Amino acid sequence: MADLNAISNAVKDGRKKIVEQLVKDALAEGVDASTILNDGLVKGMTELGELFKNGEVYVPEVLVAARAMKAGTSLIKPLLMAENVQSLGTVAIGTVEGDLHDIGKNLVAMMLEGTGFTVVDLGENVSPAAFVQAAKDGANIVAMSALLTTTMPMMATTIQALKDAGVREQVKVMIGGAPITQEYADQIGADGYSTDAASAAELAKKLIA
Repeated sequence: MADLNAISNAVKDGRKKIVEQLVKDALAEGVDASTILNDGLVKGMTELGELFKNGEVYVPEVLVAARAMKAGTSLIKPLLMAENVQSLGTVAIGTVEGDLHDIGKNLVAMMLEGTGFTVVDLGENVSPAAFVQAAKDGANIVAMSALLTTTMPMMATTIQALKDAGVREQVKVMIGGAPITQEYADQIGADGYSTDAASAAELAKKLIA
């Protein structure tokens, strides 16, 4: 009998090769790809996200776990497509124009993928026009990151660009980064703000619920 708990534990521990082997074993036993994803891979990443939020593990552990999860996901991706497993939604994420920091943004992207979202990573130094295009291309959520106080205003500029393009109503906007606060999110009209990657994934789920 396939041990889905072993898969989630191996993800948490960042044991990439073990994750790959356990996923292969589960597939060989006929376990659905969606069950492996939700009860094994996603479960492990979600549990690690809680530990990260509580300060019990740190960025390096999350990065290693995300790599392990990605290795497992790549094995089942074709089967998930065949099963037509629905993603929770599409999140277009990027660091705003003028800001080249990406560690926080990358962590959030990994946690979102680990939670079951399709993630379109727009990268760093992303223009308002690129966020607008992502919304036009069907993103459900636009997620913006800024690490510098000097680039924070670009978040407001991007929200205005979404309004000007007539797509603000069709997307949720979430923001984050070291200098960002809930007060600032309210001030510029964002739909949500989170302090860390695990909370961002939870927030994204609430925003499209």
